[in-house]
Amino acid sequence: MRQVLRQEKKFLIDTFTYLQNAHVFEQILIPDEHNGNDGYMVRSLYFDTLGDIDFHEKMDGVKNRKKIRLRVYDPHASVAYLEIKQKDGQYQSKRSLEMKREDALELINKNYDVLLKYDDDFARLCYSVMKSENYIPKTVVEYKRKAYIAKENNIRLTFDSDIVASEMNFNIFDDKLLLYPVFPKENVVFEVKYNGFLLSYIKDLINNINRSELSVSKYCLARQISLNYVF
Repeated sequence: MRQVLRQEKKFLIDTFTYLQNAHVFEQILIPDEHNGNDGYMVRSLYFDTLGDIDFHEKMDGVKNRKKIRLRVYDPHASVAYLEIKQKDGQYQSKRSLEMKREDALELINKNYDVLLKYDDDFARLCYSVMKSENYIPKTVVEYKRKAYIAKENNIRLTFDSDIVASEMNFNIFDDKLLLYPVFPKENVVFEVKYNGFLLSYIKDLINNINRSELSVSKYCLARQISLNYVF
């Protein structure tokens, strides 16, 4: 089990601003090794309760809340990562469990007993929460990410674009998964994640971006069609 505790800030920018600043970040920060020319794929299956408690708590701005997701970075990957991300005021914690592909497929099919195969406290916690609170798969979200890193305070800056989703097929290993856009193509989500405090040169980079704060999550954007929400 891997655990990360940090603060996060999220902003909405346009494609031009993204391209302009990604070039600047290339010169000052360390590009993620997976970036390549166009960034890398992130695909997540989000689970929620029968009554969509996690969705509604996010929409209502509840300070202490969580979300559960199963994530891959390639549909042909041999592993997936089960994550619980919890928000406590301004801080976020993320715990992660690496799962074998075949076990992740069992999880997608709501066989949560597969978690008991792992001799891991976090796996047992996930099993307890998902079984007792009646979690089921709700939506798949996919996007393209470019990430940049500053070693100080574990600072990570990411640009997420081409956000698409599916509420019909939950198999994140399907390389022909049909997905529909949930966000205008010209919009990009810019996220700043850090421990402790932001250094001045990072603040200057962020302040140079003409931005508006974004509070709606990618998960909530993906649920807007089935739940008839307009953001």
